[in-house]
Amino acid sequence: MLMLPANCKVLESPEDVAGQACRIVIAEAEAAIRERRMFRIVLAGGRTPQRTYQMLAGMVQDWSAWEIFWSDERCLPSDHAGRNSRMAQDAWLSQVAIPAGQIHPIPAELGATLAAAEYAKLVLDRQPFDLLLLGMGEDGHTASLFSTSGDPVAPVIAVHGAPKPPGERVSLNFETLRACRKQLVLITGAEKSPALFAWQHGASLPIAHAVRNDACLLVDSEAGRSTNFAVPGHY
Repeated sequence: MLMLPANCKVLESPEDVAGQACRIVIAEAEAAIRERRMFRIVLAGGRTPQRTYQMLAGMVQDWSAWEIFWSDERCLPSDHAGRNSRMAQDAWLSQVAIPAGQIHPIPAELGATLAAAEYAKLVLDRQPFDLLLLGMGEDGHTASLFSTSGDPVAPVIAVHGAPKPPGERVSLNFETLRACRKQLVLITGAEKSPALFAWQHGASLPIAHAVRNDACLLVDSEAGRSTNFAVPGHY
């Protein structure tokens, strides 16, 4: 039984993945603004979406109608280079005219427990998000959800003792990750291939619990080489 989303595309390179992701984000933004006058997007951290963010920085958009959230954050000082919010800020957000009051980093510098409580108050009346970006770690984790044991009721959770440093993190829970109009999942790199194969064949990984069957999954050829999906032009 194959468990990946039905809409799965294997593209040649990480650059192709980033370009396709950028086009999808822009299309979803324009549709949301047309229909609801606001586009609410939840950003992923890690290295994979960085190139997409750089591409978005070069787009001409109605940035005043964008509202930015994050799926997770590491408990580090607010200006630390290891923060997910810092990466997005440097690659994209500092270069476009989104009002500062519509950019909502997780206040993880307060500590995991307090930050989770504060962010939960913020996101409760902002759902459903229009678009949620997710990535996947080599171990199959997504956001800062490293285990599938339990699905906490709190929409945003404090993560203690994460297996990847830093151990203290804040994350949207599985239910919150699923509660959006559309999910876009980006996976690149050969090191992700074993976990993608395991997900495809029904392993109980955090990414499998977070991603809906109607998500759009974009994979580069290195990550996708263990699957049976063909890369365009490769037969």
